Amino acid sequence: MKNWKKVLSVTAAAAMAVTAVAPAAVFADEEETFKVGVIGPMTGDYAQYGLGVYNAAKIAVDEINENGGFNGYQVELLDAGDDQGDAEKAVNAYNDLLDKGMQLLDGTVTSGACIAVAAEAAESTFLFTPSGSAVDCITAGSNEFRMCFTDPMQGTKSAQYISENGIASDVAILYDSMADYNVGIHDAFVEAAEEYGLNIVADEAYTTDSNTDFSVQLNKIKESGAELLFLPNYYSDCALIFQQAADIDLDILYFGVDGMDGILAVENFDTSLAEGVMLLTPFSATSEDEATVSFVAAYEEAYGETPNQFAADSYDVIYAMAQAAEVAGITPDMSNEEISEAMTAAMLEIELDGLTGVTTWTEDGECDKEPKAVVIQDGIYVSMAE
Repeated sequence: MKNWKKVLSVTAAAAMAVTAVAPAAVFADEEETFKVGVIGPMTGDYAQYGLGVYNAAKIAVDEINENGGFNGYQVELLDAGDDQGDAEKAVNAYNDLLDKGMQLLDGTVTSGACIAVAAEAAESTFLFTPSGSAVDCITAGSNEFRMCFTDPMQGTKSAQYISENGIASDVAILYDSMADYNVGIHDAFVEAAEEYGLNIVADEAYTTDSNTDFSVQLNKIKESGAELLFLPNYYSDCALIFQQAADIDLDILYFGVDGMDGILAVENFDTSLAEGVMLLTPFSATSEDEATVSFVAAYEEAYGETPNQFAADSYDVIYAMAQAAEVAGITPDMSNEEISEAMTAAMLEIELDGLTGVTTWTEDGECDKEPKAVVIQDGIYVSMAE
């Protein structure tokens, strides 16, 4: 088996040298390639997520092809399917990618879309979501895995982190009560808050179709005397919340989860409003380990911006696929069902030392790794002390 930790530390950016040694296997003919698909929001409100996932997948595929591909076969990354975070569009994208020969799926990106596609892919096409965090994202079939934490785990870990690090005692929450992602984190946070001694002094909700005016909820939170506002929301909503909170001079700490990653790249957003915001995320672009430094350099060289956590998750997905493909011994001439069955068994045997941590997987497809926390300082993410 290859030393995947070593391979992870090597980028294939044009300006960087690849130092890992290619395996002895001879590359297959062009038509004998594995075809990997990506589905996510490439346009629309959540495009920061989808583009990060697809861009990072391209970097990982290029690196892996330089170092032997999947089990000695080259990998073709198909054009991304744009679902705009919509379940119906995600299913349409899935079927379109199948028509183009997709054999393995890096996706989908958002939870609602992932649940819909997982139902279609169950026991058929190997599905590995980088960021679909709702519990039901990978429950439809045994061939479905995830790189990220579940929504409940994010809620529980957030409450634990806030309590054990003495960040605040009196906490308010503002969340979208119509979105599976937000609700799942919210409910777990509320349950864990009692266990960890946090006092929830305001629990305010809005809906997906009314996510432009938060004035009523924010004023209630201001009156509650909360020290910290927990925001289990996506970055697009958080950008508006921060602006409107500043308009009423709300003096409060902010704590978010992985959906907030991307806030610094929102168009026309005053990033100073996010100064001091804390969030749980498995990846920090400012980490100084060799693999992260190399990945960030390659990403910035290719796309002119710093990668977010969704990009890092996707990068790790492709590397985990490569490692499992070698263990499984899959070949491109196998059917999707055969590939899926072999990959499912192999996932239980691998351990990936990736950008988002040292990770193993359980029989139910869940990842096992430790969360990390970052704080926004001077417009960048900085790792918080554990």
